[in-house]
Amino acid sequence: MSNSKKRLAYAVATVLTGTGFAFATPGVALAQDAADSGIEEILVTAQRRTQSLQDVPIALQVVDSKLIDDVAAENLGDLNGFVPGLVVSDGSPTQPRYQIRGIQTGDFGIGTEPAVGVYVDGIYSARSGASLLAFNDIDHIEVLKGPQGTLFGRNSAAGAISIVTTQPQDEFHSRLRVRVGENGKQYYEGMLNTPIGDSLALRMNGVYNKSDGWLKDSATGQDLMPEENWAGRVALRWKISEATSATLSWDHDDLDQLARPAIGLIAVQAGQTGVPYPANPATYLDPRKAPIYNDVVGNEESRQLDQVNLFIDHSFGATDFRSSTSWRQFDTVNREDEDGTNLIATYFDTANIEDNESFYQEFKFSGKTSAIDWVGGVSYYKEKAKQTSDTHTYTDGIDTLGVNLGIYDELGLPFPLYAGTSSVLEQFGIPATLLGMPWREAMYNRGDFEAYAAFGDVIWHMNDKTNLTFGLRYTHDKKKFTWINGAHETPELDQVIAGLQEAGFFDVFPIPAEAYRFSDIVFAVDTPPGGLTKKDSWDDVSPRLVLDYKIVPNVMVFGSLAKGYKAGGYNSTEVGSEFENEDVWNFETGVKSVFPEVGVTLNASAFYYVYNNKQAIALATDVVGSDIPQYVIDTSDEKAWGIDVDAQWRPVDQFRLFANLAFIDATYKDKTTRGEDPLDLSGEPTGEPYLSAALGASYGWALGASGEVELSGRYAYRGKSRCNQDSERQGNCALQSVFKVNEATNRVDLRLAWTSASDTFGLAAFVTNVLDEQYVTGINNLTRDTFGTPFASISEPRQWGVEATVSF
Repeated sequence: MSNSKKRLAYAVATVLTGTGFAFATPGVALAQDAADSGIEEILVTAQRRTQSLQDVPIALQVVDSKLIDDVAAENLGDLNGFVPGLVVSDGSPTQPRYQIRGIQTGDFGIGTEPAVGVYVDGIYSARSGASLLAFNDIDHIEVLKGPQGTLFGRNSAAGAISIVTTQPQDEFHSRLRVRVGENGKQYYEGMLNTPIGDSLALRMNGVYNKSDGWLKDSATGQDLMPEENWAGRVALRWKISEATSATLSWDHDDLDQLARPAIGLIAVQAGQTGVPYPANPATYLDPRKAPIYNDVVGNEESRQLDQVNLFIDHSFGATDFRSSTSWRQFDTVNREDEDGTNLIATYFDTANIEDNESFYQEFKFSGKTSAIDWVGGVSYYKEKAKQTSDTHTYTDGIDTLGVNLGIYDELGLPFPLYAGTSSVLEQFGIPATLLGMPWREAMYNRGDFEAYAAFGDVIWHMNDKTNLTFGLRYTHDKKKFTWINGAHETPELDQVIAGLQEAGFFDVFPIPAEAYRFSDIVFAVDTPPGGLTKKDSWDDVSPRLVLDYKIVPNVMVFGSLAKGYKAGGYNSTEVGSEFENEDVWNFETGVKSVFPEVGVTLNASAFYYVYNNKQAIALATDVVGSDIPQYVIDTSDEKAWGIDVDAQWRPVDQFRLFANLAFIDATYKDKTTRGEDPLDLSGEPTGEPYLSAALGASYGWALGASGEVELSGRYAYRGKSRCNQDSERQGNCALQSVFKVNEATNRVDLRLAWTSASDTFGLAAFVTNVLDEQYVTGINNLTRDTFGTPFASISEPRQWGVEATVSF
């Protein structure tokens, strides 16, 4: 009987007899080399040194090239759902949000930091605006769950995403991939790896991606949600000597497309000039079927990024040294619709504009002896960031706000200011109007940030079965932050008012000229001409303690206590505000196991964490003393417990099954909302669903000299959000008359691929979201309580594509 048949028979017998793998498998079988069973050893750098996945006492999921190909992923957002416990919100690619185990940062301002650290080849990708980049020559991705403060440092309170690119190699290799599909999809990727003499190797890779989009503006017919970006990477490795090598790389990423549309929930008819106020949820449209109207002036989502990395490696015999140097610069623009109508009376858009430059230097030493495996080092990080938070409307919209919010009544005005005055001007034959005048408000922020760190992590091999790990990182953060906010900018309006004043209009009109330039609507707090500047520093010590024990050679159990933190900072939109450090303490216990006789890998862990002093940006609609919704700091403590499971079964060589599961019960330990009607949410769920899961299967048919065909399927599930008082009040966790928000989601992807016997040629066809299930992923209430125009976002529909590859 063949090896594969024996494994399949043994697996069936094990299930039928009800015996447990860990105790039914003979010790000799457990000691068997996993590679002999078809189980491939996976090497990771989750502990800042290269190790087998099964030896790392951390809950993590490895995303390999197979998963990336199976779901046609082109960036981290395309993996959403297929890594349970990880959520990537990528509706705006220059403002993505990452969440692991229910922990995320809901603000993209430069004054604060993310709770999930994204790293590329060990280099921290600061700012969300430059973290969602095109996949460009990716080897694999490691998603580390739970706080990683000791190993990865600041801003990894929830966990870390470590992207590992393919490095220059000593053999010539090239690849070309072309992908076309629905909605004008075009994707091209080219790679060339070549040695140059005996000591140099060069690797170049480039991708170009374009599509028309899967939504359409109902008024103009313009395609919405398009894609257009390209990225390139060049890496040169120099083997200076047997002990020393250096790798220099340059990365460029260019994104230039329309920003995400707002799908309005309020019906708009031809000839309509306004919408009912307040918005009535009972009349909301189903955003999956609603017409879309987006009229953003200067609609844009763009990014220009350049990064240069230099890695120098040297072996001192028993000690290895690595120097990592990185310089990064990027600019982003995101101007998007915020009202979901094409009415000038409710027009509102926002723009986020960033200019960022950062430098990172790390010196790391590592080594091994029979007793210990150690790593330690120091790092320095410096960043200069500029951000403009822009808002745009028209004087017609200011009239709408004045009426809706009762501002005009408080001022004792007899009619809407700009429309009423324009009507009077028309009656008297004066050729002027105050309507249709642009109204801009902007908050300008500048930040100068520095961080110093020293870290060490030691694995003590107490005996052949037991390891004790202790790690510690000290970090010092320094930040200088400036807010600049002046009067709103209305040059066209000012010119008309000045002309009327010069003509003597206001000498007889009962409303004075000064009334037309009342206070700002959005950023109501003015700063001194040079801005308001604050400076502060924060310190943190993040320890890590782990004990692992091998029951038998292929079964390890472990327990760990670890801390992660998010650095303090500032709220970009609330002048003078300040965040303190946020801490996450996590206790975890788990098992990592391989059963070669039946082709099974099973890893599982249970965790409990406490998140102290979580500070987030919240849109408060009932701030004391203000009629205007404002972004304020919302503070809470949270706690959660849960289970992560990662399993793979390969009963025969050509068949594989994958299963990943994450269960979490996340609640507020202590939280009270801000505003005139505060809610005590202590003990209530944070909104994170109980269960998320991903399943996969693949089967290959060998065709001899004709190559091989493989059919792959992937399934992702995420449970419905758990409601609390606040989410119900905000309308983000409610049953509307025609749709549900944040309900349970399902997605199925299929791929059929042929590869030639020489691996030179390949053809594939794929379908994402096979069942064409679309969901309402959220309601945005930014303009609900002002203009009366809430809008929604929805998930992508079914899409298909075909691709061809050529490799030499």
